[in-house]
Amino acid sequence: MEMKPLFIVFLIIVTFESYVHPSFGQKDVNEPLVNPGREMEALKAISPASQDYNIDMLENLPPKYVEYLNTCADKMGSSGTRQCNEDVLKEILTNEPVSRECCLKVVRAGKECYMEFRKFMFRLYQLKRFASQVSFKISEVWNRCSAEVESRSSSHA
Repeated sequence: MEMKPLFIVFLIIVTFESYVHPSFGQKDVNEPLVNPGREMEALKAISPASQDYNIDMLENLPPKYVEYLNTCADKMGSSGTRQCNEDVLKEILTNEPVSRECCLKVVRAGKECYMEFRKFMFRLYQLKRFASQVSFKISEVWNRCSAEVESRSSSHA
């Protein structure tokens, strides 16, 4: 018997099986990636090696991209931007919702800026291990914030 038909049958079975039973290795979307508290604080610690990695990564980014990211940060407003960024990061990793004020800043920046800035954040050494797991959460935070801001603004009108 030839191997090709056997391989095709095996591939079909594995494909159907993967649709029936999604990866057991994936975390539940609602389960936090990081526990609030010590684990979250540990992400802020920067070693010399991680700092070198981040500096090298930043130096290799195209200048226009860096300028775009700076423009996005400016759109959020200077007052409290750093805290808001930390809060958004915390929501993505621990499911602790950000404040309405922070949501206003996120929405003010615009979806494209928000999404690109988050992608950049998860390229940093401390966060890159989560990059493959957070794309859904990044969108979820945007959707929640934009819905909250929109619902509040329409109720005041």
